[in-house]
Amino acid sequence: MTYSLFDFLQLIGALGIFIFGMKIFSEGLQKIAGNRLKSILGGMTRNRLTGVITGFGATAITQSSTTTTVMAVSFVNAGLLTFVQSTGVIMGANIGTTITAWLVALFGFKFKITPIALAVIGIFFAFLFSKNARWRNIAEAMVGFGILFIGLEFIKGSVPEISSNPAMFAFLDSFTDYGYLSLIFFIFVGTLLTLLTQSSSAATAITLVMLFEGWVSFPIAAAMILGENIGTTVTANIAALVGNVHAKRAARFHFFFNIIGVTWMMVIIFPILHLLDMVVQFFTDLPVSVLSGAPEARANATLALSLFHTTFNVLNVLLLFAFVPLIVRFVEYIQPDRGGEADEFHLRHISSGLMTSPLISVEQAQKEIQQFAGVIEKMHAGVSELLFDPEADREKLAQKIRQYEKTTDQLEIEISDYLVRISERTNLEHELTERIRNMQTMINDLERIADIYYQITKLADRLHESKASWPDEAYEEIRVMMDALHQAIQNMVLNVAREPRQIKLEEAIAMEKQVNKLRNQFRENHYSRLENGNYSPRAGVVFIDALNRLERIGDHVINVNEFASGHRLKDKRVASTKRTN
Repeated sequence: MTYSLFDFLQLIGALGIFIFGMKIFSEGLQKIAGNRLKSILGGMTRNRLTGVITGFGATAITQSSTTTTVMAVSFVNAGLLTFVQSTGVIMGANIGTTITAWLVALFGFKFKITPIALAVIGIFFAFLFSKNARWRNIAEAMVGFGILFIGLEFIKGSVPEISSNPAMFAFLDSFTDYGYLSLIFFIFVGTLLTLLTQSSSAATAITLVMLFEGWVSFPIAAAMILGENIGTTVTANIAALVGNVHAKRAARFHFFFNIIGVTWMMVIIFPILHLLDMVVQFFTDLPVSVLSGAPEARANATLALSLFHTTFNVLNVLLLFAFVPLIVRFVEYIQPDRGGEADEFHLRHISSGLMTSPLISVEQAQKEIQQFAGVIEKMHAGVSELLFDPEADREKLAQKIRQYEKTTDQLEIEISDYLVRISERTNLEHELTERIRNMQTMINDLERIADIYYQITKLADRLHESKASWPDEAYEEIRVMMDALHQAIQNMVLNVAREPRQIKLEEAIAMEKQVNKLRNQFRENHYSRLENGNYSPRAGVVFIDALNRLERIGDHVINVNEFASGHRLKDKRVASTKRTN
């Protein structure tokens, strides 16, 4: 046996180069697609059939079925897709991911692409330093494409030769003589291989190399491909362990969909493989079983395996398409939505980790900020009820507002941590970096709004406990101030949900000016009431404190609007505010 530890380390290094190339290739494609990818998913999933087409197209563009699946889940959370529609996208992503196998089989074994890959890197490498973002993204994708096939060539060169390592081959061959049991065993091998590499594409490439080099037979390689289809769902389920109920359901659906597919395929696998052998032989005059012959014959075997991969996933979609509602009901049964107020404000979109595309990761964070703004609106409603509803259960309301405040503290920490992890990535576009900074400021302002509302709650409690009260005129002024703030907050919630370029600040600025005007007017009325003895000094202190805090909420609201739009206009308004004060 001539295969040494150093040879094995070379194989691991070659695999690392392949996975790195796939990562760069996928990220570059996603950057090129940009917002169009989100538009494709949002606009083409009217039903399960268009969902399948959309999932296939999105995965073909991104070369990442995980990205497509998680984007679909986020659309379910946002109410843009139903859960059933998202299952179509997941099924389409299953088919789309088979394109990688065809790329590897065609360019990695059928043609000598390594010299072309080097030439591609040489052509596009210089464009990585271009000032034009589109050219940089195209260059990144093409360089990743080149690295991918160089890594594949290294893998082929690092796999031990059968003639030089008969003992190793004999050990592997000892597991292949048990018929169906051997196939089941190698399904587990394929699953494990995917878990170890954390990439079904890398596992598929290794399987193709093993088949090409003659280490495994065609049926054994097909069984490994089935295992890799299960392995990619296991990875998603592990990621969804800390996710929300929608992420868990999507992951569970993916898992059961593929498990059912592997089960029925195992029943008819030998007739299917025989049929594929005949198809390849018809077009090439060489049967798949000829593995130890010429490289041409072994390359045909890799094409047949890619054909099996695609055939399995397409047939699985066709056969199970009508049964999707039943699978969905089963998944919903084993993964119920607990619901309830306590679960309402957990992270919904970013709990399963960073996306492969920074742009998509930022979109996920923005959805969490939308939820954050929704909590603020609920806090406003709770404080209004506490202030103006004499029949309200004050203790229960105060506890509810306190829980909201705790929720906003947690949201700020977790969203900020997620944004930091995005910003730690290299080669982020300047526009994306600026947007991340703006989002960090937005969540800080939103958390400050929540703090102020909680402080106003304590002021109201202090007034209630002291048995003091305001005259009707003062109550009405606070009510008017709260109504003006409510309009501003509703406008803020709408703006947070928009793309930065879609936000018009004129309305938000007008609302903040109205809040400032009311504060100035009601402050003068307050001093007049004090002079006339209309209420006690204690009640007056609470009133002016509440009034000033409400005005500060208005300042934070306009900050959120401005940073959501990417345009900072505060300095000009501060100067005008000082003049009016």
